[in-house]
Amino acid sequence: MPSEPFVEAYLLRLGFTLDEDRKPSAAELRALHRAHVERVPWETLEIHLGRPTTVDPHESIARILRGRGGYCFHLSGAFATLLTALGYDVTWHRGGVHSDAGSQPPGATGGHLVLTVDCDGQTWVVDVGLGGVLYEPIPLRAGSYRQGPFTYGLRPSEVEPGGWRLDNDERGHFAGMDFTLAPAAPADFAECHAVKSTSPDSQFVRIAAAMRRRADGVDQLRGCVLTSIDATGHARRELSTADEWFGVLAGTFGITLDEIDPAERIALWEKVRIAHTAWRASRAEQSV
Repeated sequence: MPSEPFVEAYLLRLGFTLDEDRKPSAAELRALHRAHVERVPWETLEIHLGRPTTVDPHESIARILRGRGGYCFHLSGAFATLLTALGYDVTWHRGGVHSDAGSQPPGATGGHLVLTVDCDGQTWVVDVGLGGVLYEPIPLRAGSYRQGPFTYGLRPSEVEPGGWRLDNDERGHFAGMDFTLAPAAPADFAECHAVKSTSPDSQFVRIAAAMRRRADGVDQLRGCVLTSIDATGHARRELSTADEWFGVLAGTFGITLDEIDPAERIALWEKVRIAHTAWRASRAEQSV
């Protein structure tokens, strides 16, 4: 039975109870992965609330247990720590997200954290931190993997020697992600985390965002724009009031923000609204 005090509460957050007779298995790993991406949102709201975070997985676990989420360093770091406590053989790896298919992939820069798990005689790629991509782990084996309405590809990386490339579905919000198989540790991601969370050029700083994977699709909130993608296509909705915006956060992503006071809610909405207005103006200029 796991001795870490957070395990039972974390499992409850994912909809599981702790079974003293359980053993690590690929079936359990898949179930935990599905629950994590469905219940724990990818989100950048701590940045916009002015609350600094770190890559310490126990800090991330505490935030998740309060009903919140985070991005790759937080989500995958926390999940890796849970899996390790449950007896899984987990390795951290440096990755790098390739945003635009028309540009050169950056390689495994450390801008993303990806996991592999050895279980039932196979190595699995585990990633709960890509923002609505993998619904379940996939084998570390070149191929095409259908998950719900989306298809992902895994192949040897062309830019990371000995590494791998996860190709996103063609409707995804980025092209792919390259990662190395060399083991990494939390400290290896601290510098990239600092840049992502503080640089004025960081998309995480410029746009408040949340994402959640469902079995049949994905929901994405970027600023004031909610997009849902499933087998039927894209549904796009612009949120024009604070009530709408906070309602979507709570209803679609499970982010209630009960811990912030009314003044903080107003300030957060104003920040998001102003950034959205600036984004719309820039798009209008580009179309002229």
